[in-house]
Amino acid sequence: MGRGMTQTWSKPLRMHDLGRGVLTLRLAPDAAERAAVAKQLGLESLRALTAHLTLRPWLDGVEITGRFDAVVEQLCAVSLDAFEHPLSGEIEVRAVPAGSAHAPQPTGREVDYDPEAPDPPDVLDGDAIDLAAYVVEHLALEIDPFARKPGVAFEYADPVEEESPFAVLRNIANREP
Repeated sequence: MGRGMTQTWSKPLRMHDLGRGVLTLRLAPDAAERAAVAKQLGLESLRALTAHLTLRPWLDGVEITGRFDAVVEQLCAVSLDAFEHPLSGEIEVRAVPAGSAHAPQPTGREVDYDPEAPDPPDVLDGDAIDLAAYVVEHLALEIDPFARKPGVAFEYADPVEEESPFAVLRNIANREP
């Protein structure tokens, strides 16, 4: 999602607009954009979303760091009641233009995954980076698909087994007169 432009909320920044300096931005979608993002992410609503990002030149690309804060409305996985709750998260992404010598190269063979290693940089489709797409992507990662409304507990009860007609007859036959 981070590489291309989203259809719901888009804040493109051309790489050459970044120049060689540090850029600090605050992003906040309007009500219509929040409604579109909520629909995209399967939320009941997205009452608030703001992101504070710092963009720095990184190799021949960009490093984006920052955080987002949101208020989402979801359905409780237990009671199915709608409820609002806050979400926040950190954003840390590196991206390079297509054709960069620093872009990950497909090897055609199995790759060892090291969870401690930094993620490889994203490769941009064109000469612009969609900052909103990264915010939405990171918000999506923080959403609990089985969110529970505070105070709602899941109570499991073993299903009641119906007695077979033969068991009922056996119980009648075993009763003492």
